[in-house]
Amino acid sequence: MSKKFVSIRDVKDHVGQEVTIGAWVANKSGKGKIAFLQLRDGTAYFQAVAFKPNFLEKFGETEGAAKFETIKKLSQETSVEVTGIVKEDERSKFGYELDITDLQVIGHSVDYPITPKEHGTDFLMDHRHLWLRSRKQMAIMQIRNAIIYATYEFFDQNGFIKFDSPILSGNAAEDSTELFETDYFGNTAYLSQSGQLYLEAGAMALGRVFDFGPVFRAEKSKTRRHLTEFWMMDAEYSFLSHEESLDLQEAYVKALIQGVLDRAPQALEILERDVELLKSYIAEPFKRISYDEAIDLLQAHEQDADTDYEHLEHGDDFGSPHETWISNHFGVPTFVTNYPAAIKAFYMKPVPGNPERVLCADLLAPEGYGEIIGGSIREDDYAALVAKMDELGMDKSEYEFYLDLRKYGSVPHGGFGIGIERMVTFVAGTKHIREAIPFPRMLHRLRP
Repeated sequence: MSKKFVSIRDVKDHVGQEVTIGAWVANKSGKGKIAFLQLRDGTAYFQAVAFKPNFLEKFGETEGAAKFETIKKLSQETSVEVTGIVKEDERSKFGYELDITDLQVIGHSVDYPITPKEHGTDFLMDHRHLWLRSRKQMAIMQIRNAIIYATYEFFDQNGFIKFDSPILSGNAAEDSTELFETDYFGNTAYLSQSGQLYLEAGAMALGRVFDFGPVFRAEKSKTRRHLTEFWMMDAEYSFLSHEESLDLQEAYVKALIQGVLDRAPQALEILERDVELLKSYIAEPFKRISYDEAIDLLQAHEQDADTDYEHLEHGDDFGSPHETWISNHFGVPTFVTNYPAAIKAFYMKPVPGNPERVLCADLLAPEGYGEIIGGSIREDDYAALVAKMDELGMDKSEYEFYLDLRKYGSVPHGGFGIGIERMVTFVAGTKHIREAIPFPRMLHRLRP
């Protein structure tokens, strides 16, 4: 029988066949004449079983006993090449197991630091390069991959072109106090906090564009929702109204959730995520309320019950507890629209007839995950944008290219951005954003 090399994910297609799997030993157990190996290869976890009598029969007393003893003594994270017969097994979570016929050790692992016992967060973060091998971390990375895949698929199906924005920039897209500054051959440059301004140029050239890449925020924040380096998807599009923009954002988020359900069901199972709850977010329409309606709701709730959030007046910005209460109140992802202009970015277009409010929306995820999308209709009138920049004391010379977009064939347009890590935490059901990216960069974390 010829040897076939397969991934653990694909063993279901080889029932009754002898295959070879390249994997690492995640754990082992057994006694006497039987040994159980928990194997992983990055696609899934899988159980392999070795019976000593089978080895003695195949290889003889001396060699067979030596091979079986090698299996019994395998240490955690030793890499192996395992050959065996694939069998269905209803008792296994995976539904299949491997009856080992041979095993070769590829790379030994001695004193692996992350053992099955409990470890503190700092220890695990110091060993992030190894922690990524664990069952739950692998599942989170698979969900992240499914979300990225679904992003490209959604935008391709909706007529968007991938458009790469620069990481080094000479200006700020939003808050200049949150920029990482660097020297650029004697000039000041900044690490990008958003590709939006450049994407608007792309939208004027190509109609619908999106980018996906790392962005940087110099926020001195220690919350579970913040990273200093994260991956953002930004989209910009011409000739869409505010409501059409919200429709697009809702369809996108639902496509991401569906993408994870389709591509990473085992990851959700490992994380014990409530799949029916995720399905309900796809089935139900997202809620849409205005900022002022949200403030009224928060204030009314204060009259009826004890609250764990600070009192807000109209014009104040939300904190995390306010966002949590709003989204949990409706039980579905909730758009809060038309925030005060004073607390939003300079490029947002005012609500017609109400210059104190702007045509924008934040999408708040339920279960305490807060904002996952921020978007707006952009100011498309040259004179109005110049007036706004003058009001804020901005240096227009730093934004000449951006103003040009309003001088040469300006059109109504808008866009939104989503932090992939926040979406990952929401879909995966994890509590801290540091696990949603392979190597998190936080206020006091630059290594490994």
